Amino acid sequence: MAGFPIWYELMTPDPAVIAPFYKSVLGWTIPEEGNALPGGSEYREIARADGGSQGGILTLTPEMSEHGARPAWVAYWDVGDVDAAVERITGMGGTSLMPAMTMDGIGRMAMVTDPQGAPFYVMTPTPPADQPDAQSDVFAGDIAGRCAWNELSTDEAESQIDFYTALFDWQVSGEMPMPGEHIYKFVSRGDVGVGAIGSMKPEGMPSAWLPYFRVADIEAAKAAVATNGGSVMHGPHEVPNDDHIIVATDPSGAAVGFVGRRAE
Repeated sequence: MAGFPIWYELMTPDPAVIAPFYKSVLGWTIPEEGNALPGGSEYREIARADGGSQGGILTLTPEMSEHGARPAWVAYWDVGDVDAAVERITGMGGTSLMPAMTMDGIGRMAMVTDPQGAPFYVMTPTPPADQPDAQSDVFAGDIAGRCAWNELSTDEAESQIDFYTALFDWQVSGEMPMPGEHIYKFVSRGDVGVGAIGSMKPEGMPSAWLPYFRVADIEAAKAAVATNGGSVMHGPHEVPNDDHIIVATDPSGAAVGFVGRRAE
């Protein structure tokens, strides 16, 4: 089944600037040294407090920024055939940003956008040779330090829902009442809710997916955001299941969401 989140990547110009922020808010460790990539960029792997990997940090070079790249979180979604997925995406009005490529021991991937310009990756991962049945664990709704929700704020939300449900094995599994004529519809892969697509996009902002990472204490997370160079844009707001959310920017300006309960 296609459409499960298997990796999260933060594009940022200076990993050293954002490392203390994510350490304080989520308990992640971002290495001081990265692996060199062609073109002068570097890649670092995010280590969770439980010892697992949550994603990667891609260093934005000045050249990448000159071509329009900005600090942002981008999700990787699993597909059975990357090339076929890219063909389908472009055929439905999306675009290809990075042609499909294979990395030995990692998998085949491509960076694309949906018809409204929201970027994401499609990927067929290669499991470790000694763990052929290994599965990604970066998405888990109830475990602190992992992603719990993926939210797309976009224009033409209904057509975007049509796009993603045609591309992935997603179904609309419910909706939340919204002011005016706005919509907010939940999407699921099988019996797992992966997120929502809504039309509450601020005017002038680009369409984008926003990951919400779970924290143990939402008030502590809010304080850690403010004291480590970030800014809280919204929240905490109460949502179902006794959770609260905040939407913030990290020290590089990348938008990021956090979800958690208030400590008793």
